[in-house]
Amino acid sequence: MASLTSLSFSALTQCSDRKVSMLSSTRNLASNSECFRFRTSCSCRYMGVRASNSSSRLVVHCMSTTTDPPTVADTKSNFLKAYKRPIPSIYNTVLLELLVQQHLMRYKRTYRYDPVFALGFVTVYDQLMEGYPSDEDRKAIFQAYIKALQEEPEDYRADAQRLEDWARAQNASSLVEFSSKEGDVEGILKDISERASQGKFSYSRFFAVGLFRLIELANATEPTILEKLCTALNIDKRSVDRDLDVYRNLLSKLVQAKELLKEYVDREKKKIEERAESQKASEAVTKCVGDYQYAGY
Repeated sequence: MASLTSLSFSALTQCSDRKVSMLSSTRNLASNSECFRFRTSCSCRYMGVRASNSSSRLVVHCMSTTTDPPTVADTKSNFLKAYKRPIPSIYNTVLLELLVQQHLMRYKRTYRYDPVFALGFVTVYDQLMEGYPSDEDRKAIFQAYIKALQEEPEDYRADAQRLEDWARAQNASSLVEFSSKEGDVEGILKDISERASQGKFSYSRFFAVGLFRLIELANATEPTILEKLCTALNIDKRSVDRDLDVYRNLLSKLVQAKELLKEYVDREKKKIEERAESQKASEAVTKCVGDYQYAGY
């Protein structure tokens, strides 16, 4: 949304050699005769400058238009509109929390999509939704989630698969020596390392999970492998350690919650079966009494 600020100055311009002086008067802020108008928003599309022949007046017009980023409420609304079916609370609560976090990452000025980030999110999502009643719904929820963030679900899945395939062919040594090799994924990691060294990389928890997944698939069990990989990527290992702890705690809580949910579902299923058996027995007794009465006994 473009904003308009109008400032008017009395200007006195005197030119002698290389000296220019300008005096402003606050008494004429509302004056229409001598003015400086400036219109701006988040990005500038064009600018026009017009100077009159008079040495006492300078008029500058700057206009720009842009679209404001969506709010968290907009993103959540887009998700709920795209997937209208109810989601069990054990999944829905965590999904919406992740969506809010990812929204804040997505619309940071320094955000830039990268495949390691995608691998991290796909890993978290698949772990979260493991055991979901319907595979079809699980895929539909993924589509709705990513599209709510104005990104492409197919890119996330394709890039995650590409990195997984690459990591399976690596070992501890080759994983951290990507900078000396050529290849598609190696190029991605080099780009991340370069941007991180320049302070232009937007780190996130999903990126940390993506790194962990690469190490896991490469079967790199050396205790120092994570530190070496973080050093090669110019990423702060302390941040990665912290976020991996959060990820592990989330998985642990999810496992416990799913176990409780399974126990609840089993109990309810058993109650339904018991009620059905009781209903059948009651119907049998009723039928038997009816037959007895019909026989005239």
